[in-house]
Amino acid sequence: MLSIKDLLFPRRCPVCDRPVKPAGALICKECAGKLSYVRPPACMKCGKALREEGQEYCYDCAHKKHEYDRGISLYHYGSIRRTVYRFKYGGRQEYAAFLGQEMACRLGRQLLAWQPDALVPVPLHAARLRKRGYNQAQLLAEETGRLLGIPVCSDWLVRVKNTAPQKLLDGRERQNNLKKAFHIREDDVKLKTIVIIDDIYTTGSTIDEIARECRRRGVLRIYFAALSIGDGQEAG
Repeated sequence: MLSIKDLLFPRRCPVCDRPVKPAGALICKECAGKLSYVRPPACMKCGKALREEGQEYCYDCAHKKHEYDRGISLYHYGSIRRTVYRFKYGGRQEYAAFLGQEMACRLGRQLLAWQPDALVPVPLHAARLRKRGYNQAQLLAEETGRLLGIPVCSDWLVRVKNTAPQKLLDGRERQNNLKKAFHIREDDVKLKTIVIIDDIYTTGSTIDEIARECRRRGVLRIYFAALSIGDGQEAG
């Protein structure tokens, strides 16, 4: 039975952004098939889809040393670009219920196999958090963690540098932009294995900088899980 809240403020579909049909669902039945999942073969480092069978690494990972151990992603960014935009900038926090469920269902086996001490969302700078009102990566982490029974540490890592948007920069500028941007605040929380949660992965600059700080503070195994992964310069 639908609640009064659902009747007065119907949930929006994360794909078409219209009230979900049937009412009470998390996504419109006809919209579910429009999302494109990352499927094998995939890069053994970053999880980006590969074009050829037998290939182990994408071009980027074959020519660049990343600071993290391994990563996985759920969707091809092109199929969910508008959803991600509304989720981040359009106030659609309600999308987290569906997106977190999808991450838990489709990536959960690998996340649990890594045996993380915690999921760690990529933090926003305090100024950006005040302006936006929420951190979409934290919403994803909390929903995914709740469904999988994995703790979430949202305050353990902070962003101390209010960096320029990564999408506006090239590869080298992204690296310089993020230098010393993150800091582990809670020394009393000792994590040995973490999974960093973010909404988009492209070049890995953000994950690498976080991993670099985490290695410095004693974290041994660092993985990431992203909602989407792109082939171009959409994000960090």
